[in-house]
Amino acid sequence: MRIASLLPSATEILFALGLDDEIVGVSPECDYPPAARGKVVLSRNLITPEMMSQGEIDGKVVEHLRDGGSLYHVDDRLLEEAAPDVIFTQGLCEVCAPSIEGVKAAAAKLSKAPKVVSLDPADLDGVLASIEAVGRETGREAEARSFVESLRARLLAVQSETWDLERVPTVGCLEWFEPLFNAGHWVPEMVEAAGGADVLAVPGKPSVRIEWRDVATAAPEVVVLMPCGFNVDRAVADSKVLARLPGWRDLPAVRKDEVYAVDASSYFSRPGPRLVDGVEILAHILHPEAFPREWPKVAVLRLAV
Repeated sequence: MRIASLLPSATEILFALGLDDEIVGVSPECDYPPAARGKVVLSRNLITPEMMSQGEIDGKVVEHLRDGGSLYHVDDRLLEEAAPDVIFTQGLCEVCAPSIEGVKAAAAKLSKAPKVVSLDPADLDGVLASIEAVGRETGREAEARSFVESLRARLLAVQSETWDLERVPTVGCLEWFEPLFNAGHWVPEMVEAAGGADVLAVPGKPSVRIEWRDVATAAPEVVVLMPCGFNVDRAVADSKVLARLPGWRDLPAVRKDEVYAVDASSYFSRPGPRLVDGVEILAHILHPEAFPREWPKVAVLRLAV
């Protein structure tokens, strides 16, 4: 089977199921595992987020969506050369990957039309179901089922330690800083599994723009900075805009030095297997005495605010 993945989470799943040799093309964001970087890149991002501020990125995103365009371009020639039997993409987020309509249009031009599979989980169960869906589409159902069982076991191990904790800290997760967005979909579930109470978002609902007063009123005891698609260093660098907000230093989380930057791209933004690592990271942040495992600073960093 010849497989094209225009979705980083799908690429991670494909590698985990032992299908790396059958992947004939990926997206520019498919960077895990490292071997994924050696695959042909079939699409490109029309903006350069690493060179732009969060405010500038938001402005470009709004402009593209207003004009009805996509932030990604699929290379028709490279896609034809890859000749995939199946293409994995998504329709969940208009700014994270090529639009489903764009992918279908590109696929329809090929001499042999591939099957286009959209993975659109909104919660943790949906993420695990996506792994099983990839298994079904690629003839790796048994491997996918076993993989999902192992991930569920890890989640259960965390939940069994947190379900009866006396202290359940309130948590505010920020997916974007300029403007402010909460972190929705699966993130509130991750917080709950890790023994916290998300006070900014609703489980299963998309991330939405919020006002600073929403954060100030919620007064979270812990703040987790997870700018979508970015790593710890970028989260730290961009956090300066938060420090300028009126009343930032009055937040309980800031007063108690309970503000953390995490590698969102690896453990929170992508609806893939490493969300379970994200739950374990949150458990360590919220209850270090119960989850003493130390994570490297490239995964999570406590900010000196």
